Amino acid sequence: MIRRVVQLLVGLVLYGVGCAMTVEAGLGVDPWTVLAEGLSIHTGIGIGWIANILGFFVLFLWIPLRQKPGVGTVANILVVGTSMQVGLWIFPPVVGTLPQFAVLLGGILVVAIASGLYIGAHFGPGPRDGLMTGMHRRLGWPIWTCRAVVELSVLAIGWLLGGTVGIGTVLFAFLIGPLVHVALPVLDTRRSAPKPETAKVTPVRG
Repeated sequence: MIRRVVQLLVGLVLYGVGCAMTVEAGLGVDPWTVLAEGLSIHTGIGIGWIANILGFFVLFLWIPLRQKPGVGTVANILVVGTSMQVGLWIFPPVVGTLPQFAVLLGGILVVAIASGLYIGAHFGPGPRDGLMTGMHRRLGWPIWTCRAVVELSVLAIGWLLGGTVGIGTVLFAFLIGPLVHVALPVLDTRRSAPKPETAKVTPVRG
């Protein structure tokens, strides 16, 4: 349990840090961060704080989908956006094409490892993932369809609000799935848990 809690918190903090890196790279970010960035431009609220607010809003959408949040869901809402905001305060601006791509790819890699950590801790899905799985259960749509509908809608709204859409958005979309696919089996606490030893029975000879 201690390992799972630590893994959850480390994963959520790293997720926010990775998102902050992609923002600072300035080459385009994932759809939800595009929306947070666009809302931040119009409200003056930090991108990380907007991410937290969006997480709470998405959680309300779980109600008609009959989804139940777990500890990890609530922690996701509170920690990811906060660590992203701290990261944006700390990281200096990135100048130059090569440094921008290096920071972008590094951020995507950090997000993938972070995803493997917090998903592998098994404390419940994040609010956005839960929205998609809830749609899948209630509407019967394939997961990829639910994800495409949600993320394309979020991306379009964020872009219209002024969020950064670019090559980074495309790279994130193509790379995050395969990278998480590699990271998750390694970081899955259930898979790595030791199996109880089977008691050996010594036959009794008559």
